Amino acid sequence: MDRRKAFKFLSVAGLIPLAGKLEAAPKVKSAVKPVVVPEREYWVSLLTRIGTPLLESLSKGELKKSMPVECVPGNEASRHTVTYLEAFGRLLSGMAPWLELGPDDTEEGRQRAKMIGLAQKSIKMAVDPDSPDFMNFTKNSQPLVDAAFLSLAILRAPQVLWFQLDDTTRRQLVTAIKSSRAITPGYNNWLLFSAMVETFLMFAGEQADEMRMDLATRKMMEWYKGDGMYGDGPDFHWDYYNSFVIQPMLLTILEEWMKHDKSRTRTYDLALSRAKRYADIQEKLISPEGSFPAIGRSLAYRFGCFHHLGRMALSHQLSDNLKPAQVRCALSAVIHRMSEAPGMFDDNGWLKIGFFGHQPNIGEAYISTGSLYLCSVGLLPLGLPASDPFWADAPADWTAKKIWGGVNFPADHAIIN
Repeated sequence: MDRRKAFKFLSVAGLIPLAGKLEAAPKVKSAVKPVVVPEREYWVSLLTRIGTPLLESLSKGELKKSMPVECVPGNEASRHTVTYLEAFGRLLSGMAPWLELGPDDTEEGRQRAKMIGLAQKSIKMAVDPDSPDFMNFTKNSQPLVDAAFLSLAILRAPQVLWFQLDDTTRRQLVTAIKSSRAITPGYNNWLLFSAMVETFLMFAGEQADEMRMDLATRKMMEWYKGDGMYGDGPDFHWDYYNSFVIQPMLLTILEEWMKHDKSRTRTYDLALSRAKRYADIQEKLISPEGSFPAIGRSLAYRFGCFHHLGRMALSHQLSDNLKPAQVRCALSAVIHRMSEAPGMFDDNGWLKIGFFGHQPNIGEAYISTGSLYLCSVGLLPLGLPASDPFWADAPADWTAKKIWGGVNFPADHAIIN
């Protein structure tokens, strides 16, 4: 990116004011006012840009015909069997809280009304065995992952993604998700996918296999490594899986389970204290420029790396160390920077593999076009209304911006539990 484009980008992102051209400009009588794109408006436009091609195609039963499948050469056959459920379950898991706000008379509310209608029609197409877009919930191991993300989406938007569905679609949805039980999870974060499926079934009034839920939660607590972070299985991996999967799903499973079994409260309280620390750590990883370390696998999920931080903001569970506005500004800096990189979308609006723009080599063998829609979980705070302090409070610097700006800042400390 050359200096002129970089300057324009930073101005639009609100990171520096737009004061004029880079070259010397003639003096004017009054200063040019800074150009600021409203953050919520930008987030909404990005979420709808990501979701519209997918939901419009699927709602008409044309997803398999329309969606490209980019993947490691040679993996096309295997990814074609799983990539559609990947795309749908992951998109809805990020979009669900925003949809749950429902329609209203604002421009955003009208956009939501449209997307709610498309999402509901898409669920019907995905789970109807007679649909051309009926999805695979049983073949290969991958469908267990995305049955779990679809389950998570429904728990995040029960009114619009469950209660407003017709009876036939609800029955078919239960049957489809239940069929993923045929897949045996790996001995790692995948235990949470099985538990997430059972958590949805419990919510839906079905007979849940609580042993799967208990195994997953017990193992995660055993695999805790300290200072707010869990191992992905017995070993610690320095990647973003604590955010992609582990902490958001662990908390959701325990929250739903507590409605049926109060004995889970103690485990939940401990997990929540660790989750607050990990959210603090995630916020500290965001540089003053809106970049963050490209560490570990699955970087093609882009700003989905901040699933956990967004989830904690959405549920008003940030620690006292973090103000909602500073989290908003930090996430906005990341989202602006990544989404403005050339090559994130193809000419028809579908996501392309990459971390910053189009970088196909960054995609592992299990990554395909559908996988990329996990970036939507980075936009979870859109589920908070515009009046919430997260959106309504004045802009605030985030931790790295304060420290690198010379602010006298308190020392950081680990938690011990």
